[in-house]
Amino acid sequence: MSLNKYVSQVKTIPHNEQLVFNYLSNFENLSTYFNTGLIEKIAQHVPQIKITDFQSDRDSCKLNITGFGIAEIRIVNREPFKTIKGESSGSGPLNFTFWIQLLPVDSFTTKIRLTLHAELNVMIKMIIGSKLEQGVNQLAETISKLPYK
Repeated sequence: MSLNKYVSQVKTIPHNEQLVFNYLSNFENLSTYFNTGLIEKIAQHVPQIKITDFQSDRDSCKLNITGFGIAEIRIVNREPFKTIKGESSGSGPLNFTFWIQLLPVDSFTTKIRLTLHAELNVMIKMIIGSKLEQGVNQLAETISKLPYK
């Protein structure tokens, strides 16, 4: 296994960093988008994967990835208005950590960048490595367009 790093393009969100941070640091907000098909849209970049049985609370989410099994993700650190760090539980198909980094541009604009570190063996990296890069960028794009409240 080797550690692989995938970094999204920087995206701009037309809201202040406090609103964006508060929204993204609560996984309960994800359930709305799962029920509207957003997660499936992101997963289209890896067509072999189907996501079902999504559950979440404030600090964690759990989902079934067809062909891989149950994945659990937990927020392990929140640095208010700057960074949200999460990691897999270690019992799922991949071990990974991710960061959502926020940078204020002005009072009404925030830049966002996602970073994913995933432990992949050579075979899995060959199969899904480029798809993870696409998926991280698609997720950043999707997050930039959420209707923050």
